[in-house]
Amino acid sequence: MENSRIVAGIDIGGTKTAVSVGGEGGGILEKKVFPTARDLKTALENIFRETEALINTYRNGAAGLTAQGVSALGISCGGPLDSERGIVQSPPNLPGWDDVPIVEMLEQRFSLPAFIENDANACALAEWYYGAGKGCKHMIFLTFGTGLGAGLILDGKLYRGASGLAGEAGHIRMSEDGPPGYGKRGSLEGWCSGAGLSAAYHDAYGEKIPGGEVCIRAERGDTKALAIIEKSAFMLGRALALFIDLINPERIVIGSIFSRSEALFRAGIEKLIRDEALPLTAGVCTIHPAQLGEALGDTAAICVAVNGLNNAPPLTRSGLLA
Repeated sequence: MENSRIVAGIDIGGTKTAVSVGGEGGGILEKKVFPTARDLKTALENIFRETEALINTYRNGAAGLTAQGVSALGISCGGPLDSERGIVQSPPNLPGWDDVPIVEMLEQRFSLPAFIENDANACALAEWYYGAGKGCKHMIFLTFGTGLGAGLILDGKLYRGASGLAGEAGHIRMSEDGPPGYGKRGSLEGWCSGAGLSAAYHDAYGEKIPGGEVCIRAERGDTKALAIIEKSAFMLGRALALFIDLINPERIVIGSIFSRSEALFRAGIEKLIRDEALPLTAGVCTIHPAQLGEALGDTAAICVAVNGLNNAPPLTRSGLLA
């Protein structure tokens, strides 16, 4: 992409949707946030309306820019989805979104190339292009938010797998029992997510508090919360050692809870990596908190468009639909 080009990103979540316009450098020029309607038809109408409004604002050098309008659309959405066919396939946080061909809908509506990735892959692209993974060829991104998913950058490109489901790290069973996550007790998501920390605390002490509150209490020195964090860091470190030996990445970037409370987890995960990973793989891999902070979701959707254009056939890159 040329430096003057701008793209639009659509970040579709279960409770809210954000439509943004940004440049190739990763900056967000403008965005609009609105609730994600529960009814599919209404949700799509809202997305189309707000996207059209932003596209029109930046059409043909409007808004004081030299760019000739929006070049492409990127969509970040919770999976499962088929990124090659551009279809959203019944994500649990989007009831009623059953085999929705959203890429085709957007391309027909706006005559622009559109691309879609699941939110973990989109965030991996954002941190790789503009954040803690910038400049490396082999990177793993872990969400560590409400749930746990992974995005993989291998040999300088996003890796999706045979059915587009590469990176479902949260489904790995880490223990025979433990907090539930991804439909499985003792899974990595159960031990290393906001919902998992909350469940682990409740299982241990009978009190229901959010995962973020577990971290806050641990940071204040609460021994019960620290015990939960210690176990979570143990499981995360064990998983990271496995990923390091299996994939041999240069960097592992971890978002959300880890990026906000890195000090709680760092020593525990580094010990497990030293104990369990091969020295030659661990020695070339560094662990980083995500850098993009609150801008990660918006930048992720923008990056789906940037990455799509960078890897699209020539006709699509020029703005013509294949």
